Amino acid sequence: MKISSYAALGAAGLLAWSAITSAQTATTPQKVETARQFNFSHTTQATVNYLLFLPKGCEAKGPGQWPLILFLHGAGERGTDVWKVAVHGPPKEVTTHPDFPFIVVAPQCPDGQIWSNDILLGLLDQVSHDYPVDASRVYLTGLSMGGYGTWELGLSHPERFAAIAPICGGANLITPLLTSFEPAKAAAAQSLGIWAFHGAKDPVVPVSESTRMVDWLKDHGVRDVKLTVYPEAQHDAWSESYRNPELYQWFLKHQRKG
Repeated sequence: MKISSYAALGAAGLLAWSAITSAQTATTPQKVETARQFNFSHTTQATVNYLLFLPKGCEAKGPGQWPLILFLHGAGERGTDVWKVAVHGPPKEVTTHPDFPFIVVAPQCPDGQIWSNDILLGLLDQVSHDYPVDASRVYLTGLSMGGYGTWELGLSHPERFAAIAPICGGANLITPLLTSFEPAKAAAAQSLGIWAFHGAKDPVVPVSESTRMVDWLKDHGVRDVKLTVYPEAQHDAWSESYRNPELYQWFLKHQRKG
C-alpha cells in the first residue's frame, strides 16, 4: 500500500509539472539555442597548366571572332605533365586536323583534385580576354571525370555556354534544381544545347547517370537535349564521339543569344 501511494503521488506530481511546462511553452517558448554568426573570407590562388590550340588565322587580339571549346579530361590525365591531356578528345583531334575550326582550351586538373567551377571560369575569362573569342559560341565538353565536370559547370553557369557535350559522366540533380530557382539561369538552361554520350556496358560510370540527367532536364523544360548510347561500348564512349564530325557541326549550330 505504501509503495502504491508513493507511485500515485509521483505520477500526480509528474502530471502537474507537465501541465505547468505545457502552459509555459504555449505562452513563452523556451529557447534552447543561441543565434551566432561566423565571418570567413577565402581567396583561391591556383596555377593552371593547359593546352591551347589556335586555328589558322587566329592570333591574339587579331580580327574576327572564333568559337571556343573548353575540354575537361578524365581522372587518368591529372597531374603535372600537361601533355597527358592530349591523349583524348579535341586536343588529340587537332594533332591530325590542323584545320580544326575552334580555339581549344584544355586545362589539366592537379593530382588528387576534381574540377573547380571557379578556376575553370577564371581560365575561360583569361583566354577570352587574350584571344578573339566569340562569347556567343563557347562550348563545353569532357569525359568521365570531365563528363561530371561538364554537367556541373554547364548546368551551374548555362549562360556562359551555347552547348555542352558530357561523355560518360553524371551529376547531382541538385545542380539543375538550384539553377531552376534563378530566372535568368533557368532561361539560359532551357535554351542550352545538350548532347550526352554513354556506353551501355560502362562498368565505371553506369549509363543511368546520363539517362537520369537527360530525363530530368526534359521533364523540366529543356528543349534541346539528347542522349546517344553506344550499345556495345564500355567506359570509352569518347573515342567514337570525338571522332564524329557531326559533334562539331552540332556545336556550331548553337549560339548563345543575348
